[in-house]
Amino acid sequence: MNVHLRRVGVIGLGAIGRRVAEALDDGIPGLALAGATARNRERAEGFLKTLGTKPPFHTLDELIEASDLLVEASTQAHLEEIAPKALGRGRDLVVLSCGGLLGRDDWVKLAQSSGCRIHVPSGAIAGLDGVKGARVGDVRSVTMETRKPPRGLAGAPWIVEQKIDLDAIREDTVIFEGPATDACRAFPANVNVLAALSLAGIGPERTRIRIWAVPGLTRNQHRISVEGEFGALRIDVENVPSENPRTGKLSYLSTIALLRDLGATLRVGS
Repeated sequence: MNVHLRRVGVIGLGAIGRRVAEALDDGIPGLALAGATARNRERAEGFLKTLGTKPPFHTLDELIEASDLLVEASTQAHLEEIAPKALGRGRDLVVLSCGGLLGRDDWVKLAQSSGCRIHVPSGAIAGLDGVKGARVGDVRSVTMETRKPPRGLAGAPWIVEQKIDLDAIREDTVIFEGPATDACRAFPANVNVLAALSLAGIGPERTRIRIWAVPGLTRNQHRISVEGEFGALRIDVENVPSENPRTGKLSYLSTIALLRDLGATLRVGS
């Protein structure tokens, strides 16, 4: 019996994209790796040659045409180009730079009109099922506290604008405090977990975060607190960073889990 495989294109071959491509190459039921694209073509082609299926390198437009589903593992800035092109062609889109989704109702409407879907993995946090369940009732507050080694915050717009010398930090220091709407602009590569939390819960305006720089910390730590008519929810996560200190390993593991769920006969959780 011939089984139709959904063709998956990977956009971005950094710490997350490479692991997702490797998982697809190893085999995920119902899916096949259609190819990938990345900023550095030479490096990307070198990586793709190491995979067993020898998937091709494509330009973004070529990859969209060759795929049924696309995994965005790039940047919020690149998502501005990716989303309208992919959704406009009716391609399902897995978004990891989900801070870029905040306020983009136009992309949701485009997906609806094109008959496709936008998927957001849980990323580097846990408990989104509980948050989604809680929001069916009344939720009073959602707060998050993130603690990272200073180098994990390097290059963020907020760090640059405020001229914060991360190398000079010698003790636990609050770097930022405010709503998700502001945090996702200030730290676009660091707080996609916050964007996912706000999308699952009560929205970015009411979801608040405090970000700490902690010298000597070896894991990215996230503590989430939710209060509502259901009671209270507390979530603590300590992530081992990937080779990219801004990204925890759980980010790519949850993306692979989402892809596996797409073709699963039995799916657990909301």
